[in-house]
Amino acid sequence: MHHFEELDVWKRSARLAVSVLELIEPVKLYALRDQMARSCISVPSNIAEGAERESDREFRRFLAIAKGSVGELRTQLYLGIRAGSFSADAANPLIEETKQIGSMIEGLRKRLGGGGVTKIVSGWFF
Repeated sequence: MHHFEELDVWKRSARLAVSVLELIEPVKLYALRDQMARSCISVPSNIAEGAERESDREFRRFLAIAKGSVGELRTQLYLGIRAGSFSADAANPLIEETKQIGSMIEGLRKRLGGGGVTKIVSGWFF
């Protein structure tokens, strides 16, 4: 079992979640605000849940879910900028952080064993 509190990726994703929650507090578009809150909270929560599981295989599965949530959050940040819900200046550092956290999650998945993300191009697996 891993201690999630010791993982830098968990610490950074928890700080990111707080920053996103602060950013979206004044957002009037409920659907965007609610979905962003869910996705930003999902990242550190899934890292923690996976770390508390009994096997590295289960941990990798929860890390994959966390990585998906990071991509979802990045998309929502882009949409929020385009919709005028918050400024690019406020969101761009968070977008960059999602990219770095996604890379950290993938690195941790690889260190735990397993193949990481399988890429699909033109219907073929590489």
